[in-house]
Amino acid sequence: MKKIGVVLCGAGVYDGSEIHEAVLTLLAIARAGAEAICFAPDKTQYDVVNHLTGEVMHETRNCLVEAARITRGQVSSLSLAQAAELDALIVPGGFGAAKNLSNFAVAGAECSVDPALKALARDCHAAGKPLGFICIAPAMLPHILETPVRLTIGTDVDTAELVEEMGGEHVPCPVEDIVVDEDQKVVTTPAYMLAKNIDEAAQGIEKLVSRVLVLCQ
Repeated sequence: MKKIGVVLCGAGVYDGSEIHEAVLTLLAIARAGAEAICFAPDKTQYDVVNHLTGEVMHETRNCLVEAARITRGQVSSLSLAQAAELDALIVPGGFGAAKNLSNFAVAGAECSVDPALKALARDCHAAGKPLGFICIAPAMLPHILETPVRLTIGTDVDTAELVEEMGGEHVPCPVEDIVVDEDQKVVTTPAYMLAKNIDEAAQGIEKLVSRVLVLCQ
């Protein structure tokens, strides 16, 4: 059974992992007969957002503790993840990818990436293991891989320009599709960068998981 690492970073589109994207990823992995191994950084979130109002709340939350809500407690600290124990790595989106797994939300093209995520993704990549990045998460790839990589965040021009400034090759992509860099074994999909509902998000995510598993062969 293939073991697919899934990196989360909280619970909620505005301050952590996008919950629909995370659950759809876990479901697609399970339906494909593979096993999801979940990780999240054991650190304080960049911020906490009231998802009813969109306002920042004056409290702190831990990325790992919040991610455990999505995974029913089956999640480990990202610092413990080992590429040798995985067959592939997938990172769902949500603003947490741009706030907790990186600081892309505030630093743009000058952003840095969580050291544990960068090390894990680079180790997987060096071992020829595929990477799947969803929604806004692909924006981290140029800084993670430090090599030219084809990817998509959908059709947002401003974000695409930042990706290319960072050294990535952005490919416009509809919500239901994926972009595959065969040479780098990297698969990306827009999901809620474009999706208007969970069904639209599911189409691209299911294709991404399927292609990642094919690239594991």
